[in-house]
Amino acid sequence: MLTAIIDYESGNLHSAEKAFQRMAREVNAGEVVVTSDADVVAHADRLVLPGDGAFPACAAELRGHKGIYDAMVEAVEQKGRPFLGICVGMQLMASKGHEYTETDGLDWVAGDVVRIEPSDNALKVPHMGWNDLVLESDHPVFAGVQTGDHTYFVHSYHFRVTNPAERLAYVNYGQEVTAVIGRDTMVGMQFHPEKSQDVGLRMIGNFLTWTP
Repeated sequence: MLTAIIDYESGNLHSAEKAFQRMAREVNAGEVVVTSDADVVAHADRLVLPGDGAFPACAAELRGHKGIYDAMVEAVEQKGRPFLGICVGMQLMASKGHEYTETDGLDWVAGDVVRIEPSDNALKVPHMGWNDLVLESDHPVFAGVQTGDHTYFVHSYHFRVTNPAERLAYVNYGQEVTAVIGRDTMVGMQFHPEKSQDVGLRMIGNFLTWTP
């Protein structure tokens, strides 16, 4: 069993690598590697797409690594490999991003990535720090997690889904801010599970043992 964390030169992957490797050992989920090798991506059993920074830059970097991009798309769309997007990696699953300029996403989960606009002017953007999850689904990735558990966020834009059933969890930050999305073999987390202590590690472990 091999989980590939995709390295497309968009973010520091060290903390994600360590968290996924730790949980893979705990749940007996095989090997976790950070890779920029398209062949490894093509043959991995699970894929993780992280991302830090602006949506347009991350989208351009991902598509610029054509081998990795093509291997990832084939693995997810044609082979149905379990996929996890984290932070901007989750946002890239959208139809469109609207940060600075309109940018095409992967269109795996219909919706748009839009700026957070809290109703309370005292709430600052970016949304940074810990916030309490409100679960809207009994998705397997939430095993052992409950509403009120908190995770760590750093972002100014969030995913506005077209189909409400594909929003699996949200947090309140002067508005409902999407925290987790998913459909079929795909799931995305706006927060950083690798920085969310026990709750985040539990969700990483759940993803590594998920068999959709």
